[in-house]
Amino acid sequence: MARPRKQTYTLDMYLKKNKKGDIDNNAEVQRNFVWNKEQINELVVTVLTDDYIPPIILGEEEDSKLHIVDGGCRTSALIMYKYGNHKITSSIENSLIPYKKKVVDEDGRVIYEDAVFDIKNKTYEKLPEELKEKFDEYQIETVIHECSDSSRISKYIKRYNNHVAMNTDQKAFTYIDKFAGCIRKILDSRFFVECNNYSEKDKTKGVVERIVVETMMCMNHFDNWKTQAKAACKYLNHHATQEEFDVFADNLHRLERIVTDDIKEIFNKKDSFVFLTLFDRFTKLGAEDKKFAEFLRVFKTETRFTSRNEKGLLFDEIDKDLSTKDKQVITDKLNMLENLMAGFLRREEEPEDVSIESFVAGNLGLDIGLVRDNIDFYEECLTDLTDQSIRDGSRLLQKENHASLLAMFVYSFENNVDLKDWLTQYASGHNTYFADQKKNFLHMKAEFEKYEKARRAVQSVLGGSHGG
Repeated sequence: MARPRKQTYTLDMYLKKNKKGDIDNNAEVQRNFVWNKEQINELVVTVLTDDYIPPIILGEEEDSKLHIVDGGCRTSALIMYKYGNHKITSSIENSLIPYKKKVVDEDGRVIYEDAVFDIKNKTYEKLPEELKEKFDEYQIETVIHECSDSSRISKYIKRYNNHVAMNTDQKAFTYIDKFAGCIRKILDSRFFVECNNYSEKDKTKGVVERIVVETMMCMNHFDNWKTQAKAACKYLNHHATQEEFDVFADNLHRLERIVTDDIKEIFNKKDSFVFLTLFDRFTKLGAEDKKFAEFLRVFKTETRFTSRNEKGLLFDEIDKDLSTKDKQVITDKLNMLENLMAGFLRREEEPEDVSIESFVAGNLGLDIGLVRDNIDFYEECLTDLTDQSIRDGSRLLQKENHASLLAMFVYSFENNVDLKDWLTQYASGHNTYFADQKKNFLHMKAEFEKYEKARRAVQSVLGGSHGG
């Protein structure tokens, strides 16, 4: 049998042959038109920008009648635009089409100027003449199988259409081209190869790429959380930084050393991004990484099934009425996990018999008897201070941070300094605190001292300028 021959038509000629019936797009086994408006938009842009369209495959009967074997939807879409008064939708991306506009200068000479035309909401008839010509003169390639009867044409249709179109996750990934190489490298890490509960299908269907995108949004851009994968990819492409991806890659390497077979099932396609975000917050607490693995074991075997959040829900009940990608669902899951983790770390790191008086006295070098005599006064003053300076709902007001917060007030009292303005700023700017209350107190004290130093420096400058 002879090899298929190649034939190139202008697009105008190819579409006219379809209209006249010289090329038939109605083979009995051919599928119906299934493209959406976005796909038609992209095809028209491809033609108008002279980009590549794969060849149309044709089968030729002995009487020279041609039947479309592969490319039926492309052909129908182009016919709709050329002859069917189809309007390009307003949702199209890259709608500005550059072209050479023909004008006559003051001397009567024809010259060509650079121009741009926006094809949003435009039909073929609304195109400038130059773009109509560009559309009509586009070179469409075909490959023709000769001597084809209906049986052979059916065989060719099965052969050329034996492929799987890109799914939603795979297509969304095309919108994060700036970091696509970085993400592919991350997916080669041992965490994504061994330390998870993803199926082989997940790894080939774009699911793991989506998990990376969700994690980056949750870790770094949660205020702008996007429920849809495409919107998230587009956002990160414009707002993410290489440093953010580097931090994530480092987190994965740390997890690789602690995630064992008994807990890797926690990292599944549904909740992976939540637990990866939780680990990122854990890294800021100063605890050893192995403590995170220990927490996951306790969560998996105990607290997941026994602990309820402030709404009275178990962890796996939080998303029962809403999507797992709903922003409030994610917020509730992370809040619950952080509270459970803080409680776990506190039990691990703090002796249960240390009283609040001993904690304050020991960390400030005060006489415990003096602290014990004044504890009610300290507590009352702290309540007045926090009522004025910290908004309700702040994690700093949670009971697990009370010891360090009280110690911070006693420090200010003993040193005769005002905490109010700094405390407002600190509480609003921090959502994660050390489970170890001594570390938490020392961190707050250091932050306050930096604040005071900067404040005094400003006052000094202002005082000097007034004096001059």
